[in-house]
Amino acid sequence: MRRREFIAFLGGTAALPLAARAQQTDHMRRLGVLMSVTEADAQGQARVAALKLGLLEHGWIEGRNLEIDYRWGGGDSGRLRAYAAELTALNPDVIFAAPSAALAAVQRATRTIPVVFAQVSDPVGAGFAASLAHPGGNITGFALFEFGVGAKWLELLKQIAPSVARVAVIYDPATPSATGFLPLIQAASRSSGVDVFAHSVHSAAEIETVITAFAAEPNGGVIAIPSALIAVQRNLIISLANRFSLPNVFAFRYYAVAGGLVSYGVDNIDLYRRSAAYVDRILNGEKPGDLPVQEATKFQLVINLKTARALGLSVPPSLLARADEVIE
Repeated sequence: MRRREFIAFLGGTAALPLAARAQQTDHMRRLGVLMSVTEADAQGQARVAALKLGLLEHGWIEGRNLEIDYRWGGGDSGRLRAYAAELTALNPDVIFAAPSAALAAVQRATRTIPVVFAQVSDPVGAGFAASLAHPGGNITGFALFEFGVGAKWLELLKQIAPSVARVAVIYDPATPSATGFLPLIQAASRSSGVDVFAHSVHSAAEIETVITAFAAEPNGGVIAIPSALIAVQRNLIISLANRFSLPNVFAFRYYAVAGGLVSYGVDNIDLYRRSAAYVDRILNGEKPGDLPVQEATKFQLVINLKTARALGLSVPPSLLARADEVIE
């Protein structure tokens, strides 16, 4: 959430009706929160802040009528599984898990405690929900874009860097939905004259090895499929891609802000704020299986002109005109 939006929201809460800001409960309710990134990650803190602001909109105030237990996985699947078990043992009223890797860990830990998720691709295909309209079970939430956005990432890469003829697609196989993007990126590559090389990575060392080796040949570019590992290692990926003059595309705004060339995807912070509505409804007695999975509606195209210049790229005026944000 951007600073000015955060401040504006805080100002707006003063005007909320008293009933909306003060849930009447007989006892303190409990929410478990499992995040895939590290606690020190600014993006992770922004996501939690958006969730808490959304809860505030519905009258849930941490420490007054809601106790929140936080766990941070740091992109480590083993740690996520351990923390999911810890949260389940606390028997909270609801668990909030995001994104996919955290949700997968919670699903393994419990099939009874209500779970709300955010920022998850293909929740039906990944086995988190029976359908979008009727998820059933104990899990519901707010999904990301469809896999077809992968073709858009490749299209943007070619528009901003027409000389790119080889693309390294980096993904974490531990993320349930990561491989779903690959077939659509590969299909799009056949009509754009680009060779796609898929590279699964499990650590920072593997990321560095893959990008360094790929950069040995000319006319390369990089697409990083979103996951907890990719988010945790984003500064490494961006620095390597820019060091080796590899035009790069990412899924979320914060990558472009951190120095990535271009990002295209949903407003992921908005999903966390919206998720609070489902936490509220479950705390008030509704069942997660009856709440339809909602999909993201706000998409953003962000271009980092400073990075483009450093890479020797001239961004087409038509692309700049379409951008929601241009970073100078």
